[in-house]
Amino acid sequence: MRSLLFVPADSPRKLEKGMASGADALIIDLEDSVALEAKPAAREGALAFLREARTQAGRPVLIVRVNALATGLTDADLDAVVPGRPDGILLPKAEGGASVAHLDAKITVREAIGGLEDGAIFIHALTTETASALFQTGTYGDVSSRLSAMTWGSEDLSASLGAETNRRPDGHLTDPYRLARTLCLAGAAAAGVPAIDTVYVDFRDEAGLRREAEEARREGFQGKLAIHPAQVAIINDVFTPSAESIAKAQALVDAFAAAQGAGVVAIGGVMYDRPHLVRAQALLDRAKG
Repeated sequence: MRSLLFVPADSPRKLEKGMASGADALIIDLEDSVALEAKPAAREGALAFLREARTQAGRPVLIVRVNALATGLTDADLDAVVPGRPDGILLPKAEGGASVAHLDAKITVREAIGGLEDGAIFIHALTTETASALFQTGTYGDVSSRLSAMTWGSEDLSASLGAETNRRPDGHLTDPYRLARTLCLAGAAAAGVPAIDTVYVDFRDEAGLRREAEEARREGFQGKLAIHPAQVAIINDVFTPSAESIAKAQALVDAFAAAQGAGVVAIGGVMYDRPHLVRAQALLDRAKG
């Protein structure tokens, strides 16, 4: 998934716009974008939307962001939306692999009650929204077969750290948040799942969004969260492998295939070794998917 667009669960208009946005996934939000008193109605709206959206051809992946485990609201969220058969659940303020295992158990019970196939609903983990969560980013491996991606957040983290801002005047992240970003990337690689970059909150700054998305792609992220439909096209463009990059990757794979067991190949006067081959194969896999 290249683009994952947040949409408030209590806004039918925004949910409809999200379906037409071109996003690879919609994140139907029951957490930060929904006031506490509006959450019961938002749960009902999310269920109605899931039941309708699932029937549409060519639909995006449908993910629900539930409220964090520590809030005491997660069970009510899951009770409401699992009957709508979402594709996945986004766990905010995840506190390491143990929190994913906890959510896995909750989903398993509700899948059984609702007659869903075991494991039908995947989990994405939002891994860096609290200071303590930073120290848990390496604990997500082998905790749940449902874990399908890891992402990170800077807005809640800045509140947890007591920071005045998380970006410099030029729009670049300050050091604590670059660390969080790197920890998420490394944690996802260690867990064997894709890493998804966080939101760029200034949705009018298209150049800044493109710059940050390109940096994320170069560093190993496979997609990016979005907060506005206008961001989707740029994110999709950045994270779609170009024809040139596909051709280069295929040439490298072909060169190693022709070399039959060689550890190094030369193309155009440049030497490439096995890590380059791994990267080329991963890019070709993304282009196919």
